[in-house]
Amino acid sequence: MLQAVDLNKSYGQYHALKNLNLTIQRGEIFCLLGQNGAGKTTTINLFLGFINATSGEARINGIVVKPEQQTTNKFLAYIPEVVNLYGNLSSLENLDFFSRLAGFRYSKKELEFFLTEVGLQSDAFDKRLAGYSKGMRQKVGIAIALAKNADVLFMDEPTSGLDPKATNEFTTIIHKLREEGKAILMATHDIFNAVNVGTTIGIMRQGELAHQIPAGDLNAIDLQKLYLETI
Repeated sequence: MLQAVDLNKSYGQYHALKNLNLTIQRGEIFCLLGQNGAGKTTTINLFLGFINATSGEARINGIVVKPEQQTTNKFLAYIPEVVNLYGNLSSLENLDFFSRLAGFRYSKKELEFFLTEVGLQSDAFDKRLAGYSKGMRQKVGIAIALAKNADVLFMDEPTSGLDPKATNEFTTIIHKLREEGKAILMATHDIFNAVNVGTTIGIMRQGELAHQIPAGDLNAIDLQKLYLETI
């Protein structure tokens, strides 16, 4: 579903991403670890088409993002660190609005189903998002991805600022999405959650993918040691 082929991004003499090659299949959760500036967000932005590659290709479902961004956008959903939704609208209203933007029209019952699928409590459906916690807003963002029928999900620091309960709920949702065959690329600083949720872990350093390891090959302590040695 996702493929980077000799992907590079430079800003003058600064190389934000250097010769990235990776492949992410259906049902795979690829967690990218690295310090700020290591290239994690640049990688995601190239797949989203937010920025242009200096050289190489970012492909989604076999299609090169540039110049086919309008086509590749149909396959993906993006959940940033801060989920930008309308605080004066309820979760149902936000979900309905963004679903319509993607070309889908759902009944209220169908919208409620998506929100239930991501674990949002039913008594919050009609409440304004301005009063939601970060974890609740994140669930609405994932519900929008489900309603859009996205095959690929991009997440940037999804567990940042979440308490342990919300992090555990997030992990449960992501495992369910994996079982449904979604391909997920996640940029994170959370080593322990990466081990719990990921199928593959990549460690980036100065724009390069320094390591790519099956998540089952390392426990959190070993991964932390490798990460600290790498950066």
